[in-house]
Amino acid sequence: MGLGRSRAVALVGLTGSVVEVEAYLAASVPGFTLVGLPDTSLSESRDRVRAALTSSGLALPPRKITVNLTPAALPKTGSAYDLAIAVALLAGAGVLERDPSSVVHLGELGLDGRLRPVRGVLPAVRAGVEAGIERFVVPSANLEEALLVPGATVRGVDSLAQVAHLYGADVPPPPAVEPVPLEVRSVEHSAPGDLEDVVGQSEAREALEVAAAGGHHLFLVGPPGAGKTMLAARLPGILPDLDERAAVEVTAVHSLAGAFDPHDGLLRRPPFEDPHHTATAAAVVGGGSGVPRPGAASRAHRGVLFLDEAPEFSGKVLETLRQPLEHGEIVLHRAAGAARYPARFQLVLAANPCPCGMASGRGESCSCSVTQRRRYASRLSGPLMDRVDLQIDVRAVSRAELAVSSPPESSALVAERVRGARERAARRLEGTGWSTNAEVPGRWLREALRGERSVLAPLEQATSRRVLTMRGADRVLRVAWTLADLAGRAAPSAEDVGRAMALRSRESAA
Repeated sequence: MGLGRSRAVALVGLTGSVVEVEAYLAASVPGFTLVGLPDTSLSESRDRVRAALTSSGLALPPRKITVNLTPAALPKTGSAYDLAIAVALLAGAGVLERDPSSVVHLGELGLDGRLRPVRGVLPAVRAGVEAGIERFVVPSANLEEALLVPGATVRGVDSLAQVAHLYGADVPPPPAVEPVPLEVRSVEHSAPGDLEDVVGQSEAREALEVAAAGGHHLFLVGPPGAGKTMLAARLPGILPDLDERAAVEVTAVHSLAGAFDPHDGLLRRPPFEDPHHTATAAAVVGGGSGVPRPGAASRAHRGVLFLDEAPEFSGKVLETLRQPLEHGEIVLHRAAGAARYPARFQLVLAANPCPCGMASGRGESCSCSVTQRRRYASRLSGPLMDRVDLQIDVRAVSRAELAVSSPPESSALVAERVRGARERAARRLEGTGWSTNAEVPGRWLREALRGERSVLAPLEQATSRRVLTMRGADRVLRVAWTLADLAGRAAPSAEDVGRAMALRSRESAA
């Protein structure tokens, strides 16, 4: 009897740390102690591991068992440590011929010894590879997901008996068991649709194209039925595919949220999340007891977060979005530690012009008082709206627009222009760490236009008159660069700056 070691991975947010699992079997009064800052579900692994070992014909001798999870100060949560604990116990009992101490083991054990899949295998394996570990053992249902990580040698198993046999334990060949399937939370969305379906709305279509080309946030205001939701739902369809790094980031978030089907490989298309206006702050930005889980904002990373009827959302929910809009990540602090999730999404807000929705145009059909309109508009705070680059009015489609015989442009045509604009921006920003104009700080953009006084003059006048804040001026400049990229120009002109200001002030559809 002695000491056995194995490895696991602790995930706090998407940050993974390799955990060394030590199991010591001493000749003393029988017992089972688990130390190393485990949560409740992890502490319960003592009973799951004991039952799984007995069911697999690998019952432990009556000894005093101490399992230590190192580093002890790191919070550890969930049932994914079960397999690593069981393997360390078998190594300490001298049952295994081969040393498992350099292998990461992930998986939850059933009482019958079968191995059950767990969430977050992709970020866990990626963290292990980054720490220099090459070999991993995971449940068969998680094998496809783990194999998406380059540099990892992964073995998929169905039961604890198979793992023991893998390490040379003197046990009969394990019988075949039915693998436990992976349960994926259904998050299917309808196809994004095509912009050919959108009749008229030339200004709104332009704003959608600019938003896609530069990664800008968008605010659509218009009466019910004007097409705000239709436009927002078509934004993902004109966004380019995710590159390899972004695809891994997005897939890791969805894996941890239990919303990823590994049969389809890495998520290559930008995600689209549209939570209902009754959603809580925890549902939108993430939360939960212990180590918090990702919310809709993180699941929309590198994609679109659409808030329809935005003024109906809780003010607390809307204000929690200010941090990710500025920094591209969400930091959730809990007693067990802080979890960081990426959240560089494009925010699309849609709202009616007033509570009854009829205040557009002359507003003759509106039944709302001035006070009601003001109160409704104030639900979207100034600091939040100051971070939204494009703000336009969406008018109801007129009969003349409906009578136009020529079909609108398709999403494929618009996506081609968006791709070209993004490629021009990427070449300009090469080596900076930024990929879209929406990420570039204003100081860098202004520096690139040093000496172009005629271009910056409209912004200086707007800030001196307090029509724009400095943050707002920087965002106007970002949109101006996107307009220049769409037009194939090397730098924005004064006209681009003027157009960017109009797209921000809801004057574009006037």
